[in-house]
Amino acid sequence: MRAHYLQHVPFEGLGSIEPWLEAAGYGITVTRFHEGENLPNLDGMDLLVVMGGPMSVNDEDQFPWLAAEKKFIRDAIDANKPVLGICLGAQLIASALGARVFPNRCREIGWFPVQGVSHGDRGAFSFPASVEVFHWHGETFELPAGAIHLASSSGCVNQAFQFGRSVIGLQFHLETMPESAGELVLHCREDLIPGEYVQAEEVILSAKDVKYRTINHLMGEILSHLTGV
Repeated sequence: MRAHYLQHVPFEGLGSIEPWLEAAGYGITVTRFHEGENLPNLDGMDLLVVMGGPMSVNDEDQFPWLAAEKKFIRDAIDANKPVLGICLGAQLIASALGARVFPNRCREIGWFPVQGVSHGDRGAFSFPASVEVFHWHGETFELPAGAIHLASSSGCVNQAFQFGRSVIGLQFHLETMPESAGELVLHCREDLIPGEYVQAEEVILSAKDVKYRTINHLMGEILSHLTGV
């Protein structure tokens, strides 16, 4: 089995997804857009993971590869490949499916709860009633037509969705590990402008290990849901 991931900046990698994939027996390949790498052929790809990044899906003039990436994502969805999008990745999936991506009313950066949305669809992933997760985003998305709303929060209505049986978009970061949180703070410190849903650097970095274990476990459950592993 082969999992391929799309990486937009060097400091937003797979995090806890990597050891899960390795334990599940996946070979891992990558397209690093920040290094000018090309997209692969979809043949032989069993899972596509689309990572985060500080750019907007609407920045095609600045990052021309975004247009090709959206087409690639749509092609993967149309080919019934399991697809997981995280933050920017979720926004790219939404955009590829024809939904609008736009600035959220506020930034969400740090550890804040999301609430699972009751949907009654046994084929869709079910989030806990409430779980504290790691956020780092300033934009949001409309739900794509036909998508199932999975999670919400007081700071951002559309936190997660599922499209069909094998596509999930997460506005938040369940893959985050202590090292990756530190990398985000290091490279995106200018985003830490005080706000209702923006935590200070010291608060973000003082999170206990149990928070990371909780979100990493939830990420594993989502990957199992998408892949059947």
